[in-house]
Amino acid sequence: MKSETTTADQSPKESFNQPEPAFGWTAYAEQINGRFAMIGFVGLLILELLTGQGLLTWLGLL
Repeated sequence: MKSETTTADQSPKESFNQPEPAFGWTAYAEQINGRFAMIGFVGLLILELLTGQGLLTWLGLL
């Protein structure tokens, strides 16, 4: 009998379900947008910690 899932025959790249780059509302676009949002949020937190001011105050809007 042949087993349907064999981990020894699959390479590490094949074992993960990675979305392919494409245009439009795709899983890949959502994944990239989420990652950039996390980076931006952490950047804003670091800016506030270093300057002691919020983003709007730092920009001179408040």
